[in-house]
Amino acid sequence: MTDPERQPVIVGIGQINDRPEDWRDGLDALGLMEAALKRAETDAGGSWLPDLDHLATVDQLSCPELTTLAADLAERIGATEASVETTEMPHGDSPVRLLNDAANRIGAGEARIIAIAGGEALRTAAQRAKDGAAGMRPGDILRGAPKRKGNPYRASFGLTAPVDLYPIYENATRAAWGQSLGEGQAETGAIWSRMAQVAAETEGAWIRKGATAEEVITPGPENRPIAHPYTKLMVANASVNQGAGFIVTSLAEARRRGVADYRVVHVGYGAAAKEPAEFLDRASYDRSPSMEAVLKATLDFNGLEVGDLTHAELYSCFPCVPKMARRILGWPADRPVTVFGGLTFGGAPVANYMGHAIVCMVALLRGTPDKGLAYGNGGIVTTNHAILLSGAPLDGVRFPQDYDVQDRADAARGPVPALDERYAGPVTVESWTVHYGRDLRPLRGVIVARTPDGKRTLGLVPATESVAIRALTDGAVEIVGRSGRIKTTDEGRIFRF
Repeated sequence: MTDPERQPVIVGIGQINDRPEDWRDGLDALGLMEAALKRAETDAGGSWLPDLDHLATVDQLSCPELTTLAADLAERIGATEASVETTEMPHGDSPVRLLNDAANRIGAGEARIIAIAGGEALRTAAQRAKDGAAGMRPGDILRGAPKRKGNPYRASFGLTAPVDLYPIYENATRAAWGQSLGEGQAETGAIWSRMAQVAAETEGAWIRKGATAEEVITPGPENRPIAHPYTKLMVANASVNQGAGFIVTSLAEARRRGVADYRVVHVGYGAAAKEPAEFLDRASYDRSPSMEAVLKATLDFNGLEVGDLTHAELYSCFPCVPKMARRILGWPADRPVTVFGGLTFGGAPVANYMGHAIVCMVALLRGTPDKGLAYGNGGIVTTNHAILLSGAPLDGVRFPQDYDVQDRADAARGPVPALDERYAGPVTVESWTVHYGRDLRPLRGVIVARTPDGKRTLGLVPATESVAIRALTDGAVEIVGRSGRIKTTDEGRIFRF
């Protein structure tokens, strides 16, 4: 039997949407985290925060002046004796990893009460930058994230931000699954319309008006194409002011403080693994060995099958991610992949989306025998972490736990092709996308290609080559696997069929 003193449970949850009429009245990231944790404390019955042993915060982008985030938050909530940490990078799996770390601390007897919080005020930050407020980052805050490592070669082809790169996975996976462009888009529309419905029924979601599959996949002025085949309604919506937090403790401490057993949610085992940090150092773009290892290991560690899960949160920054995840798990196509609403409709406060998902998962699991799996990823399918939550005690689960399954991911990874940045000659298309401007017009096509000796290289399709752009986007012929040629010109390294 698990010792209740070492059995981690979540006792308090809180989240906030901040929508002031005047942006100047908006909370910053620190204020959002404070509000979320105070709501979590109230939810847990009050008077928890001053007794924190540890406070963990998710790194944020919107307020660069907040350089001592966790320490400042501890001061505000009266947790003056708590040790503090902030994640090194704003990666989307951060809340899940921090929860797994909290469970390990409690299981090891290193802490009794831990709080985890995150928040982003990107909606306010964008307005502050627009109005020229001192110290604010101008332009695209996400694209210009200071901690993102650039690759000059990729950047010369416009492959810098996640929205530029995830379509490479989308087109590669779709082709590998034998789907036409129309079939792939139909699957996205179905998944996203269900997410919109979940968001419409979820109080904490940012966009609650719903959306049909047809609205999601049909490009137009209100749903402009971003990077083929993605439209605005398919990508993460970071223009939000949102915060979420939760309190983790031992089952024994929860009982001492009068929290009823039906109010606690039990933490199960998790798993984590990474892809190579550099996008061009991946073995392929039609699968993610680290995602596969993490999702399968989470079920294995907890002795479960997918049919044992009532709920799942499968990270949804871009459609290829939940599409890959649901296939790995065997999650049915007609079931929602979210409990919060997804990063389009629930909202995408950069690295803290999963904080909101965990809050919603806990609310659904309380007082039930149900189980839910929470999976988050950061970067470009780079960092992956999943964990199990349960409304009922979990037999045989004992912490601390070694959640690292990197060896499984690496063993499943194929050879990485060498990169040839100067190649010119015949190639075969490995994957591709087309980037668009805000005027709905193509900016460029980008081809990831393989040379005859198997090396990887990039090619550009200028927007002026309308016939080629049309061939890339109309879905008449599968592009992956097609032959072409890269030629060095004054415009750059140009790909032509």
